[in-house]
Amino acid sequence: MNAAAAIDPNVTMRRLLDQFPGAQRAMFRKYHIGGCSSCGFSPDETLAGVCARNENVDVSEAIDHIVASDAAERAMQIEPRDLERCIGSDEKVKLLDVRTREEFDSVKLPQAHFFTQSLMHEIVGKWSRDELVIIYDHDGTRSMDAAAYFQGHGFANVKSLRGGIDAYSAEVDASLPRYHLEGV
Repeated sequence: MNAAAAIDPNVTMRRLLDQFPGAQRAMFRKYHIGGCSSCGFSPDETLAGVCARNENVDVSEAIDHIVASDAAERAMQIEPRDLERCIGSDEKVKLLDVRTREEFDSVKLPQAHFFTQSLMHEIVGKWSRDELVIIYDHDGTRSMDAAAYFQGHGFANVKSLRGGIDAYSAEVDASLPRYHLEGV
C-alpha cells in the first residue's frame, strides 16, 4: 500500500501530524492552510473538514501533496550518526544552531554557529550555496523550516538534523546534556 492510500480523509489533524510531521508546512506552502490563526485548524478537525472549509481543496490532491512533501523533507534530513561521520571526517560542514541563546549556551555541537539575524544576512550574502550546511534545533522541528528557507534561497546542500540535538545526544554523544522544553 502506498503512503497516500494509507491516509484516511477523516483522520484528525493531530493524527495526521503524528504520521506526517511536515503536513502543516506542506498544507501552508500549497494552500495557505495552517500557518497562522486566520488559516489555522484544530487538532480534532479532520483533514476532509479542513479542506472543505478552505475553498474546497481537493482532499485527494492534498493527500498526494502531503505524501510528496514528506518524501522531500525526509531527503532534506541527516541522521545523527551521519552528522557524526561528517564532523569526524575532512568534509567541510557548517553547523547552524537555531535554538534560543539559553539553549545554545547550555549545550551545543562543536563548531556550531548561533543563528542570528545578522548571521542570516551573512549566510545569504556570502556563504557558498554548494557547501554542506546542517541546521539543528532541539528536536528537529524548527530546523526543517530553516532548512527549507535556505533551500528556497538556492542552498543546494542544506540539511536538518533529524531529531535535533536531543537525538544526537541520545544516539551519538551521551556526554551532551539532554533537556526538556517546558510547554512542549
